[in-house]
Amino acid sequence: MSEPSALMIQSLEKGLAVLESFRGHASLSLQEMARENGITIGSAQRVAYTLEKTGYLSKDPRSKRYSMTVKAVGLGYSYLYRQPLFQHAHAVLHQVNQECGEIVNLAVPDGDNMVFVMRVAPARHIPEYLPVGTQIPCVATASGRALWALLPPEELDLKLRGITCVKHTPRTTTDIGELRALIEEARRDQYAYADEEFYAGDLNVAAVIHDDKGNPLGALNISVPKPRWSLERAREELGPLVIRAARAISKRS
Repeated sequence: MSEPSALMIQSLEKGLAVLESFRGHASLSLQEMARENGITIGSAQRVAYTLEKTGYLSKDPRSKRYSMTVKAVGLGYSYLYRQPLFQHAHAVLHQVNQECGEIVNLAVPDGDNMVFVMRVAPARHIPEYLPVGTQIPCVATASGRALWALLPPEELDLKLRGITCVKHTPRTTTDIGELRALIEEARRDQYAYADEEFYAGDLNVAAVIHDDKGNPLGALNISVPKPRWSLERAREELGPLVIRAARAISKRS
């Protein structure tokens, strides 16, 4: 294990870690902050106080629990607004939505997760609530599988050996051999699919977006409901569509 750099500001690292720990919680007590981040109660108190005074956390006067404020949304604004990828993708996502009449997403990788950064939904039905910033494990989404299909075999093996597979739905694939086969299939077909693997009733198909040097940036994903769509129909109709749309964004990125 490498020694921490002298440039590392440990108090800032703790503060960012505490903010990250709210990703899975509506509110946290000081004790929970400390436990989630492996720090002392005193350290959690100092971090929480600082974040409250700077406007990123609010404290309930009765329960003494802390919640994130809307100011935290601004931390991601520059990333979402200034990235050329998202500006170029915006029109393409709307065009795909008009063509297929279904939910179209843009997701980017963050470690072993995919983070949804843009979404266009049709007006005819209310989709699953999936706000910007939602994380889904790569192995359980078509977007992640499409990206992992680009990995060299040895790197893919390391990824698959290091993941913890969670049964999100009865249809979630947790067998490593089956996951490898699905990813190899995506490598061959240039798109991936996931059939009710993270949300029940959700079928999604995705293809990778590249930069001008051929490096993967993220994935365009179309999400459709079952039983209105079968896997066979989704693959036949949406597979070519996501490939074409991802290439259109790649040419402009």
